[in-house]
This record gives sequence, C-alpha cells and structure tokens, in this order.
Amino acid sequence: MNCSIKHSSPSISSSNSIPQKGSSQISFKIQYLQPTPFNFNIKPSSITFKKPLYISHIQDFGGSIRKINHGAVCNAYEADHSQPLEIKMDEMAQSEAGQKMKIGLYFATWWSLNVVFNIYNKKVLNAFPFPWLTSTLSLAAGSLIMLVSWATKMVEAPKTDVEFWKTLFPVALAHTIGHVAATISMSKVAVSFTHIIKSSEPAFSVLVSRFFLGEAFPMGVYLSLLPIIGGCALSALTELNFNMIGFMGAMISNLAFVFRNIFSKKGMKGKSVSGMNYYACLSILSLLILTPFTIAMEGPQMWEVGWQTALTQIGPNFIWWVVAQSVFYHLYNQVSYMSLDQISPLTFSIGNTMKRISVIVSSIIIFHTPVQPVNALGAAIAILGTFIYSQAKP
Repeated sequence: MNCSIKHSSPSISSSNSIPQKGSSQISFKIQYLQPTPFNFNIKPSSITFKKPLYISHIQDFGGSIRKINHGAVCNAYEADHSQPLEIKMDEMAQSEAGQKMKIGLYFATWWSLNVVFNIYNKKVLNAFPFPWLTSTLSLAAGSLIMLVSWATKMVEAPKTDVEFWKTLFPVALAHTIGHVAATISMSKVAVSFTHIIKSSEPAFSVLVSRFFLGEAFPMGVYLSLLPIIGGCALSALTELNFNMIGFMGAMISNLAFVFRNIFSKKGMKGKSVSGMNYYACLSILSLLILTPFTIAMEGPQMWEVGWQTALTQIGPNFIWWVVAQSVFYHLYNQVSYMSLDQISPLTFSIGNTMKRISVIVSSIIIFHTPVQPVNALGAAIAILGTFIYSQAKP
C-alpha cells in the first residue's frame, strides 16, 4: 500500500482581543487549514481523506494560549456482550412453555364456554322451541357486548372501511345460515347427535374445495373421510330419537360453515383486524341479516305465547337460561377466534375435534341421553376420522 502526504501553509485569522478582567467571554482562535489531502493508493481502488475545520488554540480569561493536541485517537469498542448460549436456550424454553400454557388456557376456556352454551341452549329450546329467535338473541347479545366495550374503550374499536364490510358480507351470510341451521337441529334432536353429525364438517370442506375450487389433496386426506362418513352414517342409523329436520339442519350447518371459512380466507387477506374484533363485526352484520328473516319465520305473536308458557313451566330461571345461552354463545366464539390468532389452523382443527368430544360426553351425562353401543361406536369412528383428517391435511 502506497501513501503520499501533501502539506500546505496554514492561513491564520486573528482572534478577538483579550477580554477585560471579570469578563466571562471566551475567545477562540480558529485556524482554517487548506485541505491537506491524504492519498491512500490502495489497489485496486483509491481512497482519499481530507482534514476538516478544527480549533487550533483556545484563548482563556488570562490571555494565555493553550494548544490542542491534534493527535488522532483511536478507541477500540468492546464486542457485543452477548448472553451465553445456555441462558438463551433457557429463555427460549421458558418462552415456549409460556406459549403452550397460553394455548392450553385458550383451549380450556373455549371448551368450557362451549359446553355451557350447549347446555343452556338446549334447555331454552326445550322450553321455548323458537330457534330463529334464539339464534337472533345470541347474536344480539354479542353485538351489544362489543358495542359497549368499544364505547367504554375497554377494547380498541377496529378501523374498518366500506371494502372491509363488503368482503365480510358473504362470510356473515354463511355464518348466519350455519348458526340458524345448527340451532334448528338442536331444537329437534339431542345435542350429542347434532355434534356427531357436525363432526363430518371436514368431509364437506374437502368436497367443496375439490369440486368448487379445484384444490387437490393428498391421498391420506381422502382416506380419512371414509371413517368420518361411515361413523356419522352408523350413528345416524342407530339414533333412537332420529329426526330428519334435525339431521338436515346439522348437515346444512356443516356446508354453510365450510363456505364461511372459504369466504373468510379469500376476503380477509391483508386485513389487520384482531380475532376479537373480527368476530364482533361478523356478529353485528349477521344480526342485521338475520333479524328480518326471524320476524318473518316466527313473529312476535308466537313469541309472546311461547314466552308465557315457558315462564309458567320453568319460572324466573328461564330468563337466566336465555341470558346465559346468548352470552356464552358469544364468549365461546370470541375465544375461538382469539385462539386462531395464536395457533396454526392444524392445531385449531385438533382443538375443535376435542371440543366436540367434550360437548358430546357432557350433554349425554347432563341430559341422560340414551345411547346404544353401536351409536357410540359410530360417534367414536367419526371423531377418530376427524382427528386423522387434521393430521393428514397439509
């Protein structure tokens, strides 16, 4: 490496006069140097450095002059104080353990709320067989809860626009149909039977995706549909209290929720709305869609007669049942959407399968639903197929 240094004579500018005694003024003597290039000829490239303007003297109160040392000072900086690998590994393990605990808490809350909802929903429908109004009250309670939460700043309101609501509309329409159909099913058959049929939702998902969207799946996914379909068929054939309206309601609910998921995936890409607020907006729009149909299908006159009958048979507890089923419906769905924000779709699918098991078992115990061994075997096969499907799906 070749270095050449060129010097030039400095040009000195005079400073101010020495200040009088007692003055606080400080005078600087500035030396402007002509650029002194340092040419470092480094092959294959050349780098040039030039000296900047600098202070050569400081004249203090007494008039004495102190020279400034122009020596270049190079300070070596310490390396980044990185933590030992063992500490980082411990922190990662603690973080993973905390995440697993959080997911477990979400699942436990989700399942518990869903079980409570299904119990009170069935109690209400047994005493007040108006599934359209019951479905509407569920959406109304959730909408009211979220509107109050936004108004009181307990939850930050989502930032939405017209395009957001346009993309949400088909999702809300499918959600409304699925919700009403499931409620109609529960009003006609046992809760356990409705959920056994609803466990066949993966079969609808694969068939709709294959024939309507042209998606292809691995062979393992198609094979997993055999136990799902076979188990549901066996359970339906051996159901003691089989009802066609109840069966068709569960099937329509499956189909509607599959389209809801498809519309949701397509329409909500790039939308920065949290799971809680997304479901809140979905509830509000579904309520607006459902209300006119509810009035047309049942009507206030029928509700009045049914309400009086239920109060006479059950007493004031009936009001609590209605409130509970409405509030818990919103809470369990809200927690499920919050869970989906934290976990993968595969984990969510497995959690949904386990949720159905908890609902089926708890409803059989609480309502003393008679179950034949063959019927229980069909339910077990269908749920096992759903679990295999969740593992095989890419």
